[in-house]
Amino acid sequence: MKRSGRYFLLLPGLLFLSIFMIIPLVLTISSTFLEDGSFTIAGYMNFLTDAYFLDILTTTLFVALTTTFFCIVLAFPVAYYISKINGSKKALLLMLAIFPLLVSPIVRSFSWMIILGRNGLLNDLLLSIGIIQEPLTILYTPVAVAIGLVHLFLPLMIVTLVGVMENIDSDYIRAAESLGASKTTAFLKVMFPLCMPGLLIGSTLVFVGSFTAYTTPALLGGQQRVISTFLYQNAITLNDWNTAAMIATIMIVLTFVVTGIFQKIATMLNPGGA
Repeated sequence: MKRSGRYFLLLPGLLFLSIFMIIPLVLTISSTFLEDGSFTIAGYMNFLTDAYFLDILTTTLFVALTTTFFCIVLAFPVAYYISKINGSKKALLLMLAIFPLLVSPIVRSFSWMIILGRNGLLNDLLLSIGIIQEPLTILYTPVAVAIGLVHLFLPLMIVTLVGVMENIDSDYIRAAESLGASKTTAFLKVMFPLCMPGLLIGSTLVFVGSFTAYTTPALLGGQQRVISTFLYQNAITLNDWNTAAMIATIMIVLTFVVTGIFQKIATMLNPGGA
Protein backbone atom coordinates (compact mmCIF):
# COMPACT_ATOMS: atom_id res chain seq x y z
CA MET A 1 0.00 0.00 0.00
CA LYS A 2 1.30 3.45 -0.91
CA ARG A 3 2.12 5.90 1.84
CA SER A 4 -0.72 8.21 0.78
CA GLY A 5 -3.12 5.27 1.09
CA ARG A 6 -1.95 4.56 4.62
CA TYR A 7 -2.51 8.19 5.56
CA PHE A 8 -6.03 7.96 4.13
CA LEU A 9 -6.79 5.23 6.69
CA LEU A 10 -6.17 7.76 9.45
CA LEU A 11 -8.87 10.10 8.13
CA PRO A 12 -11.91 8.58 9.97
CA GLY A 13 -10.13 8.65 13.31
CA LEU A 14 -8.81 12.18 12.76
CA LEU A 15 -12.26 13.43 11.80
CA PHE A 16 -13.82 11.82 14.86
CA LEU A 17 -11.20 13.34 17.20
CA SER A 18 -11.44 16.74 15.55
CA ILE A 19 -15.24 16.95 15.68
CA PHE A 20 -15.81 15.50 19.14
CA MET A 21 -12.64 16.50 21.03
CA ILE A 22 -10.31 19.04 19.46
CA ILE A 23 -12.90 21.56 18.20
CA PRO A 24 -14.98 21.55 21.44
CA LEU A 25 -11.75 21.84 23.45
CA VAL A 26 -10.53 24.81 21.42
CA LEU A 27 -13.91 26.54 21.70
CA THR A 28 -14.03 25.92 25.45
CA ILE A 29 -10.54 27.29 26.07
CA SER A 30 -10.93 30.28 23.74
CA SER A 31 -14.19 31.30 25.42
CA THR A 32 -12.36 31.82 28.73
CA PHE A 33 -10.26 34.63 27.23
CA LEU A 34 -13.23 36.62 25.91
CA GLU A 35 -15.37 39.07 27.85
CA ASP A 36 -17.79 41.37 26.02
CA GLY A 37 -15.99 40.56 22.78
CA SER A 38 -12.52 41.59 24.01
CA PHE A 39 -9.49 39.58 25.08
CA THR A 40 -8.89 39.35 28.83
CA ILE A 41 -7.07 37.22 31.39
CA ALA A 42 -8.79 38.82 34.38
CA GLY A 43 -10.64 35.60 35.20
CA TYR A 44 -7.41 33.61 35.46
CA MET A 45 -5.76 36.34 37.55
CA ASN A 46 -8.70 36.20 39.96
CA PHE A 47 -8.35 32.44 40.23
CA LEU A 48 -4.59 32.49 40.78
CA THR A 49 -4.88 35.09 43.55
CA ASP A 50 -7.89 33.55 45.30
CA ALA A 51 -6.89 31.73 48.50
CA TYR A 52 -9.91 29.41 48.37
CA PHE A 53 -9.13 28.21 44.85
CA LEU A 54 -5.41 27.87 45.59
CA ASP A 55 -6.26 25.69 48.61
CA ILE A 56 -8.41 23.45 46.39
CA LEU A 57 -5.65 23.28 43.79
CA THR A 58 -3.00 22.46 46.38
CA THR A 59 -5.17 19.72 47.88
CA THR A 60 -5.80 18.23 44.44
CA LEU A 61 -2.10 18.22 43.53
CA PHE A 62 -1.22 16.69 46.91
CA VAL A 63 -3.76 13.89 46.49
CA ALA A 64 -2.75 13.18 42.87
CA LEU A 65 1.00 13.13 43.59
CA THR A 66 0.53 11.05 46.76
CA THR A 67 -1.59 8.57 44.83
CA THR A 68 1.04 8.35 42.09
CA PHE A 69 3.86 7.81 44.61
CA PHE A 70 2.12 5.01 46.50
CA CYS A 71 1.02 3.33 43.26
CA ILE A 72 4.67 3.22 42.19
CA VAL A 73 5.84 1.87 45.56
CA LEU A 74 3.13 -0.81 45.74
CA ALA A 75 3.17 -1.79 42.07
CA PHE A 76 6.93 -2.26 41.62
CA PRO A 77 7.42 -5.44 43.69
CA VAL A 78 4.14 -6.95 42.48
CA ALA A 79 4.95 -6.23 38.82
CA TYR A 80 8.50 -7.56 39.24
CA TYR A 81 7.25 -10.83 40.71
CA ILE A 82 4.59 -11.29 38.03
CA SER A 83 7.06 -10.53 35.23
CA LYS A 84 9.42 -13.28 36.41
CA ILE A 85 6.92 -16.16 36.37
CA ASN A 86 5.31 -17.96 33.45
CA GLY A 87 2.30 -20.04 32.58
CA SER A 88 -1.12 -20.14 34.14
CA LYS A 89 0.08 -18.65 37.45
CA LYS A 90 1.13 -15.47 35.68
CA ALA A 91 -2.20 -15.23 33.89
CA LEU A 92 -4.04 -15.75 37.18
CA LEU A 93 -2.07 -13.04 38.97
CA LEU A 94 -2.60 -10.60 36.12
CA MET A 95 -6.31 -11.34 36.20
CA LEU A 96 -6.41 -10.69 39.96
CA ALA A 97 -4.50 -7.44 39.45
CA ILE A 98 -6.92 -6.26 36.78
CA PHE A 99 -10.07 -7.46 38.55
CA PRO A 100 -10.60 -4.23 40.59
CA LEU A 101 -11.02 -2.36 37.29
CA LEU A 102 -14.16 -4.41 36.66
CA VAL A 103 -15.84 -3.06 39.81
CA SER A 104 -17.61 0.29 39.66
CA PRO A 105 -15.76 3.18 41.39
CA ILE A 106 -18.99 3.92 43.24
CA VAL A 107 -19.07 0.42 44.74
CA ARG A 108 -15.41 0.64 45.72
CA SER A 109 -15.89 4.08 47.27
CA PHE A 110 -18.83 2.90 49.37
CA SER A 111 -16.74 -0.07 50.50
CA TRP A 112 -14.00 2.29 51.68
CA MET A 113 -16.62 4.40 53.47
CA ILE A 114 -17.57 1.30 55.46
CA ILE A 115 -13.91 0.57 56.22
CA LEU A 116 -12.69 4.09 57.03
CA GLY A 117 -15.71 5.57 58.88
CA ARG A 118 -15.57 6.49 62.58
CA ASN A 119 -17.54 3.33 63.30
CA GLY A 120 -15.96 1.46 60.41
CA LEU A 121 -13.99 -1.76 60.28
CA LEU A 122 -10.57 -0.10 60.60
CA ASN A 123 -11.43 1.90 63.71
CA ASP A 124 -13.19 -1.08 65.28
CA LEU A 125 -10.08 -3.21 64.72
CA LEU A 126 -7.65 -0.61 66.11
CA LEU A 127 -9.87 0.03 69.13
CA SER A 128 -10.30 -3.67 69.87
CA ILE A 129 -6.54 -4.33 69.97
CA GLY A 130 -5.83 -1.15 71.97
CA ILE A 131 -3.72 0.76 69.45
CA ILE A 132 -6.02 3.81 69.65
CA GLN A 133 -8.30 5.08 72.42
CA GLU A 134 -10.81 6.93 70.22
CA PRO A 135 -11.83 6.59 66.56
CA LEU A 136 -9.57 8.15 63.94
CA THR A 137 -10.99 10.73 61.55
CA ILE A 138 -9.97 9.34 58.17
CA LEU A 139 -13.14 9.46 56.11
CA TYR A 140 -13.87 12.77 54.37
CA THR A 141 -10.21 13.80 54.36
CA PRO A 142 -7.56 13.96 51.60
CA VAL A 143 -6.07 10.77 53.07
CA ALA A 144 -9.31 8.86 52.43
CA VAL A 145 -9.43 10.21 48.88
CA ALA A 146 -5.83 9.13 48.26
CA ILE A 147 -6.56 5.63 49.62
CA GLY A 148 -9.56 5.26 47.33
CA LEU A 149 -7.61 6.51 44.30
CA VAL A 150 -4.67 4.16 44.98
CA HIS A 151 -7.13 1.28 45.01
CA LEU A 152 -8.64 2.61 41.79
CA PHE A 153 -5.46 3.15 39.76
CA LEU A 154 -2.98 0.62 41.18
CA PRO A 155 -3.95 -2.03 38.55
CA LEU A 156 -2.99 0.39 35.75
CA MET A 157 0.47 0.85 37.22
CA ILE A 158 0.95 -2.88 37.76
CA VAL A 159 -0.06 -3.84 34.22
CA THR A 160 2.08 -1.08 32.69
CA LEU A 161 5.18 -2.10 34.63
CA VAL A 162 4.67 -5.80 33.93
CA GLY A 163 4.60 -5.05 30.21
CA VAL A 164 8.01 -3.37 30.47
CA MET A 165 9.69 -5.68 32.98
CA GLU A 166 8.89 -8.90 31.15
CA ASN A 167 10.81 -7.58 28.12
CA ILE A 168 13.97 -6.76 30.11
CA ASP A 169 16.61 -9.43 29.59
CA SER A 170 17.54 -10.98 32.95
CA ASP A 171 21.12 -11.33 31.64
CA TYR A 172 21.59 -7.64 32.43
CA ILE A 173 20.97 -8.29 36.12
CA ARG A 174 23.20 -11.36 36.14
CA ALA A 175 25.96 -9.43 34.39
CA ALA A 176 25.80 -6.67 36.99
CA GLU A 177 25.92 -9.21 39.83
CA SER A 178 28.85 -11.02 38.21
CA LEU A 179 30.75 -7.71 38.24
CA GLY A 180 30.27 -7.38 41.98
CA ALA A 181 26.99 -5.52 42.30
CA SER A 182 24.63 -6.58 45.05
CA LYS A 183 21.02 -7.45 44.22
CA THR A 184 19.90 -4.06 45.51
CA THR A 185 22.54 -2.20 43.49
CA ALA A 186 21.77 -4.22 40.37
CA PHE A 187 18.09 -3.40 40.75
CA LEU A 188 18.67 0.33 41.31
CA LYS A 189 21.37 0.74 38.65
CA VAL A 190 20.07 -1.63 35.98
CA MET A 191 16.44 -2.70 36.42
CA PHE A 192 15.01 0.60 37.66
CA PRO A 193 16.39 2.77 34.82
CA LEU A 194 15.24 0.25 32.21
CA CYS A 195 11.73 0.45 33.70
CA MET A 196 11.57 4.21 33.10
CA PRO A 197 9.37 4.06 29.96
CA GLY A 198 6.72 1.99 31.73
CA LEU A 199 7.08 4.00 34.90
CA LEU A 200 6.58 7.22 32.96
CA ILE A 201 3.46 5.92 31.22
CA GLY A 202 2.03 4.45 34.41
CA SER A 203 2.75 7.60 36.44
CA THR A 204 1.12 9.77 33.79
CA LEU A 205 -1.99 7.58 33.69
CA VAL A 206 -2.30 7.53 37.47
CA PHE A 207 -1.62 11.23 37.94
CA VAL A 208 -4.03 12.37 35.22
CA GLY A 209 -6.69 9.96 36.46
CA SER A 210 -6.26 11.07 40.08
CA PHE A 211 -6.10 14.77 39.21
CA THR A 212 -9.34 14.65 37.22
CA ALA A 213 -11.26 11.97 39.18
CA TYR A 214 -14.70 12.98 40.41
CA THR A 215 -16.63 10.03 41.87
CA THR A 216 -14.06 8.87 44.44
CA PRO A 217 -13.22 12.38 45.78
CA ALA A 218 -16.92 13.29 45.90
CA LEU A 219 -17.79 10.23 48.01
CA LEU A 220 -14.68 9.90 50.18
CA GLY A 221 -13.75 13.58 50.41
CA GLY A 222 -17.05 14.99 51.61
CA GLN A 223 -16.74 18.76 52.07
CA GLN A 224 -13.01 18.49 51.34
CA ARG A 225 -13.14 19.79 47.77
CA VAL A 226 -10.83 18.93 44.91
CA ILE A 227 -10.71 20.67 41.57
CA SER A 228 -13.04 18.21 39.80
CA THR A 229 -15.83 18.64 42.38
CA PHE A 230 -15.26 22.41 42.29
CA LEU A 231 -15.71 22.34 38.50
CA TYR A 232 -18.89 20.28 38.86
CA GLN A 233 -20.27 22.72 41.43
CA ASN A 234 -19.73 25.70 39.13
CA ALA A 235 -21.07 23.99 36.00
CA ILE A 236 -24.09 22.11 37.37
CA THR A 237 -25.05 23.69 40.68
CA LEU A 238 -24.20 27.35 39.99
CA ASN A 239 -24.66 27.10 36.19
CA ASP A 240 -21.53 29.26 35.74
CA TRP A 241 -20.13 27.65 32.62
CA ASN A 242 -17.49 30.33 32.00
CA THR A 243 -15.92 29.74 35.40
CA ALA A 244 -16.15 25.99 34.86
CA ALA A 245 -14.38 26.39 31.50
CA MET A 246 -11.54 28.33 33.18
CA ILE A 247 -11.18 25.62 35.81
CA ALA A 248 -11.08 22.98 33.06
CA THR A 249 -8.41 24.97 31.19
CA ILE A 250 -6.27 25.24 34.34
CA MET A 251 -6.63 21.48 34.82
CA ILE A 252 -5.48 20.83 31.24
CA VAL A 253 -2.47 23.14 31.54
CA LEU A 254 -1.38 21.67 34.88
CA THR A 255 -1.75 18.16 33.53
CA PHE A 256 0.63 18.95 30.66
CA VAL A 257 3.06 20.71 33.02
CA VAL A 258 3.26 17.82 35.51
CA THR A 259 3.48 15.27 32.67
CA GLY A 260 6.38 17.26 31.24
CA ILE A 261 8.08 17.22 34.64
CA PHE A 262 7.64 13.44 34.78
CA GLN A 263 9.26 13.21 31.34
CA LYS A 264 12.22 15.34 32.45
CA ILE A 265 12.74 13.21 35.57
CA ALA A 266 12.58 10.01 33.53
CA THR A 267 15.10 11.41 31.05
CA MET A 268 17.47 12.34 33.89
CA LEU A 269 17.26 8.85 35.41
CA ASN A 270 17.64 7.06 32.07
CA PRO A 271 18.95 9.45 29.38
CA GLY A 272 19.12 6.79 26.69
CA GLY A 273 15.77 5.03 27.18
CA ALA A 274 13.10 7.33 28.59
